[in-house]
Amino acid sequence: MARRKLKDWFDKDLAMTLAEKIQKVFPDFDSKRFVQTVEDGVRGLELKARVERIADALRDELPKDYPRALEILTAILGPENLKETGMFTEGYWIMPIAKYVEKYGIRHYSKSIEAIEEITKRHTGEYCVRPFIEKYPQKTLAVMRSWSKNENVHVRRLSSEGARPRLPWAGKLDVFVADPAPVLEILENLKDDPSRFVQKSVANAMNDILKDNERIGMETLKRWSRDAGRIRRWIIRRALRNLIKKGNAEAVGLLEALDAGGALSPRNQR
Repeated sequence: MARRKLKDWFDKDLAMTLAEKIQKVFPDFDSKRFVQTVEDGVRGLELKARVERIADALRDELPKDYPRALEILTAILGPENLKETGMFTEGYWIMPIAKYVEKYGIRHYSKSIEAIEEITKRHTGEYCVRPFIEKYPQKTLAVMRSWSKNENVHVRRLSSEGARPRLPWAGKLDVFVADPAPVLEILENLKDDPSRFVQKSVANAMNDILKDNERIGMETLKRWSRDAGRIRRWIIRRALRNLIKKGNAEAVGLLEALDAGGALSPRNQR
C-alpha cells in the first residue's frame, strides 16, 4: 500500500477535525460550510496551496475581528509537545493555523508573536514568523534573542530556524543574506545547546550563512572551535558539510583540526 503523501493529509478530514475543535469553543462556527469549502478548494492543489486554502477558509468562517479569531484558534491548540519529534507527524493539523497568523496577523504584532510562540510548542512557527522579521526586524529579533534562551526546546529552535536566511519551503530573508550578524547573535546563544533538535537547526543556519557569507561563517566556526566541546564540534561538522563536499580547503582544514582533537588558533587561521 502506497504511503500517503503529506499534502493528502490536508483534506476534508482535516477540515472536519478543525471544525470539531473550533465548535467546542465557538459554537457559531459554520462547520458544514467550512468543510465543504475546504473539500472543494484543495482538490488538485499541492501542499502549500492546500494549507493556504484552509487558512483562507478559516478566515471566512471565524469572526472578522482578528484578536477574537486568534483567541479561538489558540484555544484549540491542545497540550504542548513535550518531545523533540512529532511537529509534523502529530502537529501537522496546526499548519493552517500558523498560515492564518502568517497571512492575516501582521497588523496585530504582539498578539501574533504570542500566538507563534504557542504554535511552535506544538507544531512550528518557523514559517509564520518570517513576515514579522521582514516588516519589523528590530523588535522581532529582540523577541527571537529572548526565545533563544527559553526553557522550551521548541521555542529555542524557533529562534534559530525562523531566522535561517535560506529556510527550505520559505522565501529567502534577503536582509540576513546581506548581513547575517543578527542571526549569528542568536546562534551564539545556542552553540552549546544540549538538544540535538536545536543543534541541527544551528548547524543548518550556519550552513545557510556559509552559502552567502563564507568568510564571516568560517571566521565564526573557527572561533567556536577554539574551546569546542562535543556538542559544538558536532554542530561545526554538520555546518561544514556542503563546503566539505566541494573540497573547500579551509573547511577541510578546520574539520581535520577537530578530528585531531584540536582547533584552529588565531595564529594559524589564515
